[in-house]
Amino acid sequence: MRSDNIKNGFEKAPHRSLLKALGLTNEEIQRPMVGIVNTFNEIVPGHKHLREISEAVKKGVTMEGGTPLEFPAIAVCDGIAMNHQGMKYSLVSRELIADSVEIMTLAHGLDGLVLIPNCDKVVPAMLMVAARLDIPTIIVSGGPMLAGRHRGENIDLSTMFEAVGSVKAGKLSPEELMEMEDDACPGCGSCAGMFTANSMNCMTEALGMALPGNGTVPAVYSQRIRLAKYSGMKVMELIREGVTPSHILTEDAFYNALKVDMALGCSTNTVLHLCAIAHEAGFEMDLDLINEISMSTPNLCRLSPAGPHHIQELYEAGGIPRVMKELSKDNHLKVNVKTVGNRILYEILNEVSDFKQGIIASIDKPYSTTGGIAVLRGNLAPDGAVVKRAAVSDQMLVHKGKARVFENEEEAIDSILNGKINPGDVIVIRYEGPKGGPGMREMLSPTSALAGMGLDKQVALITDGRFSGATRGASIGHVSPEAAQGGPIAFVQDGDMIHIDILEGKLEVLVDEKEFEERRKKWVKPELKLKGYLAKYEKMVTSASTGAICKPV
Repeated sequence: MRSDNIKNGFEKAPHRSLLKALGLTNEEIQRPMVGIVNTFNEIVPGHKHLREISEAVKKGVTMEGGTPLEFPAIAVCDGIAMNHQGMKYSLVSRELIADSVEIMTLAHGLDGLVLIPNCDKVVPAMLMVAARLDIPTIIVSGGPMLAGRHRGENIDLSTMFEAVGSVKAGKLSPEELMEMEDDACPGCGSCAGMFTANSMNCMTEALGMALPGNGTVPAVYSQRIRLAKYSGMKVMELIREGVTPSHILTEDAFYNALKVDMALGCSTNTVLHLCAIAHEAGFEMDLDLINEISMSTPNLCRLSPAGPHHIQELYEAGGIPRVMKELSKDNHLKVNVKTVGNRILYEILNEVSDFKQGIIASIDKPYSTTGGIAVLRGNLAPDGAVVKRAAVSDQMLVHKGKARVFENEEEAIDSILNGKINPGDVIVIRYEGPKGGPGMREMLSPTSALAGMGLDKQVALITDGRFSGATRGASIGHVSPEAAQGGPIAFVQDGDMIHIDILEGKLEVLVDEKEFEERRKKWVKPELKLKGYLAKYEKMVTSASTGAICKPV
């Protein structure tokens, strides 16, 4: 065991004395030591209940003869961080979380890990560090929030962001907005739609790094507690048999994850995160592969914001195993892959029953024959851009309009809310990329304002930043190279015609090549005055097209 390095032999008497200072007995010290990484805090709604999850995990580990040792990691709530300086710290927290878990695990010689995340950047961070450390590891998340209820209808966080635009447009009263505010988020858990947190929690199942149900069992259900206990028990089996993430996070597992991603219509952020996780696992995943898989995968679900349904309804319909079973009917999956349940995927799928339900479309009658995410390329995005195709209305799949250029998100949201954007416009928000932000902020506020004002079917938005999974409409993000690296988006001017063709995967600015070159020669990179963690991050972070991973300078 790895923990032998801190507990065996007379030379380790000082180490054992420190372990005994924790109250551990000789018997507990000699058992496998399992790190329980708990991202509990009292700020993030998705993490408020994780003490209970952690206690259940520890019981499971103890039942199977292990010694659980809990330690914390941070988490950022993207909803609370949205549309101000705080959003610069969301994506960057992914690297910090992974690094801190690495430090605690290797510094203390732990034999295995149970990772307890729930929200946007925390789940991918845990998957990244699991691949990096390659010791027996299982993920059990806090689970999704239930949808809110307002005047007889389901609502969620994206409803609230869109309601702001509706108030500004005179379509909703401030008084009803206040009512909705009380109803939208009824309790703990990751926000109720197929937003980034739930997208990535579903990816833990698709990758084989969590037990069935992890992505969809609601946070407040007792089944979530039982799942946590089983996860604690199962990690002990993985330790005994030497099963590590490298046995699970294979190329076939990433292939499956992308297939499930496209079938579900997940957040575009999954492109960033799956690329980063694959990099940690020793594989390189590029946008061309992602697009190839998207074009060959049917879209089987339309969950909020792409449709009216929420994660709890996906759970009731059979969850991720049921989606994967449907995909497997047409040979869309590599079913001979190992999972943390210490079972092969086809064994799990063989136990999934077919039953009539309307949330998951059948493989022969999908919502669309192509996946939920599309990759676009062209002279505006030579290295690619991404859009949540499943959440784009048909009339915006092909669009041509005049550019309205903004140097940051704040300028854009001010113009939108003050009625300065016209139908047909193409909003361009730049210098919000991984380096330019830095931190690649999400643009949920401007896209939601457009939707709330009824402009989401008339106006497109393009950025080198990101979009929340709660975003809908022709919202094209991750434009690469980004403006701060001298990408073409830096040279777009007000009035330029921009052509978007999501069906053909094209994103182009209709400007003469010589004129564009003249603009390039005159361009001066804006100077950023940074300090602290953002200053370090800006120096190390790479392009969104490669997952915005960090590499040593």
